[in-house]
Amino acid sequence: MNLRLALRAPAHWPAARRLVALGGALLSALLLGLPTALVPNPVFGREIPPEWWSYPVLVASALLAGLLLATYVRTGAERTRDSERVSRLGSAGALLSFLAVGCPVCNKLVLLALGTSGALTVWAPLQPVLAVASLVLLAVATVRRLAGEVACPAKPAR
Repeated sequence: MNLRLALRAPAHWPAARRLVALGGALLSALLLGLPTALVPNPVFGREIPPEWWSYPVLVASALLAGLLLATYVRTGAERTRDSERVSRLGSAGALLSFLAVGCPVCNKLVLLALGTSGALTVWAPLQPVLAVASLVLLAVATVRRLAGEVACPAKPAR
């Protein structure tokens, strides 16, 4: 039910909000892809090549983050009581996406906690699980925000 409502919400968005969604997705892709070296750049590198699933996770995370960001653009509607909790879900999902697609031996915290061999034998196998968890959190946050716009639209403030 919520998913159906959520899929209807962007059809009612003004052009400015759609541009924010697109810009947010591009910015998210860069913020996630540059430091993890999924987007080639001269500043960051990887010791271990990315897994095949890293790129679809990057794209899906960026799209969901862009949509979620756009739901926070004011359209004259009041703020919902649930928005703070949903914001935490989205933030947690974005952080997990970063941890999921990053190089396992480039993460200094993982190296300090587990060492190089632990990063490869313990952390690297956990990364696909983190990727799924991040996408679930981002999707739940996005669907809740979008469905709330359709299910209970607030009247513009005068």
